[in-house]
Amino acid sequence: MAAVSIFRRYKDYTPLWNDISTSRGKQNGQRWSLGKICIGLSVLLNCILIWRSWSRWPSALDNYQHLNEFSLLDPAVPVVPAARENAIVTSLYTDAFASAVATLGHTLNKANSTASRILIYLPEKVSRQALCIASASGFMPHPVARIPPPYDGVHRHFLDQYSKLQLWTLDKIGVKSLVYLDADTLVHGNFDELFALPYRFAAVPDIFLDSRGFDVGFNAGVLFLRPSTEVFHDMVSKIATAKYPAEDAEQSFLNHYFGKEALRLPYAYNANFAIKKHSSMMWDDLRSDARIVHYTLVKPFLQGDYAEVPLDKLEKNVQSKMGKHGGIYKRELNEWLQAWQETQGLYGDAFVECRAGSD
Repeated sequence: MAAVSIFRRYKDYTPLWNDISTSRGKQNGQRWSLGKICIGLSVLLNCILIWRSWSRWPSALDNYQHLNEFSLLDPAVPVVPAARENAIVTSLYTDAFASAVATLGHTLNKANSTASRILIYLPEKVSRQALCIASASGFMPHPVARIPPPYDGVHRHFLDQYSKLQLWTLDKIGVKSLVYLDADTLVHGNFDELFALPYRFAAVPDIFLDSRGFDVGFNAGVLFLRPSTEVFHDMVSKIATAKYPAEDAEQSFLNHYFGKEALRLPYAYNANFAIKKHSSMMWDDLRSDARIVHYTLVKPFLQGDYAEVPLDKLEKNVQSKMGKHGGIYKRELNEWLQAWQETQGLYGDAFVECRAGSD
C-alpha cells in the first residue's frame, strides 16, 4: 500500500525544470515577437524615407503657377543700344543648317539690334553655296579652326561642337561682348540689354524631359560672354583633363568650367521647346516676354537624321513635322515657317545667285 501511495503521490507531479523550460520558451517567444515588430517598423520607416525622397515636393518651376504679371525688364531703366564692338554670333558646321542661319538673320533684322553679326564656320565642313545662303541675311562669315572632341563618347551630332569655344577668340577682331545663338533659334524681340551685363559669362538654365526637370545647369544654345583669347587657351588646355560627361560635348564642359561663375539668365532668352513639354502654362506666360525661342525638340529645317532639306522643299518639310510630339508645337513651327517665307521673299534672288555661283 505504501508503494501505491507513493506512486499516486508522484503520478501527477510535474518536475520543476519543466516549469522553468516553459517559462523560458514563453520569454523567448515574446522576445522574438518584439524583434519582429522592431524589424517591421524599421522596414516601414525605410520605405517611408525612400518614398519621400522619390516623391519630394516639386521645385517651384516644376510646380509652375500663373502668379507674376509684371514685365521682364524694369521700364524705368533705359536700354542702351548695342555698340558695334558688340556682336551677335551664330555658327555653321554643316550645310544642313544654312537655311536656318539665313532665317535667324532675318528675325534679327526685324528685332532691330544694332550689334554686328558674325557667323563662325568650319571651312572644311561648309560648302561655298551653303556659306553664301547662310550669310545672305546679314551675318559676316568668319572662319575658325575645328576643335576635335578630346574624348570618345561624344554624341555624333555634337562632334564639331567644341569649335564653339572659338567664340572666345573674337576679341582678336575687336569684339568686347557677344551673344551667341544656335542656328536652331528664332528671335522674337530685341535683347540688346544683355550687352550691358558686367559678367564674363551668362546662360539660361536647362530643362530636361526626365525626372531632372528644371535644372541648375545651363543650356549652351544661347550664351552671353566676353571674348578673351587668354580664357580660350585656358579652356582648350583643360578640355581633355577635366572630368565631365562626354556625350554633351562643349555644353558639359562649359557647365563645369563656368559652373559657379555663370549668371543664370531668365528663360525668355532661351525659350527651350522642352519648357512647353513640361508646363504649357509656363510656356503660355513666357511667350509674351520671349526674346529667343529654341527649337530643340523639333527642327523644321532638317529631315531624317539631321539631313539637309533643299530650299524648295522646306515648306513641305515643316508641314510634315506639325504632328510631332502630339502636335503641341504647331504654332511655333508655323512661326518658323512664316519667318522662312519672309526670308525667301527678301533674299530669294540672293539664294539663286548662291546656287549659280557654286555650279
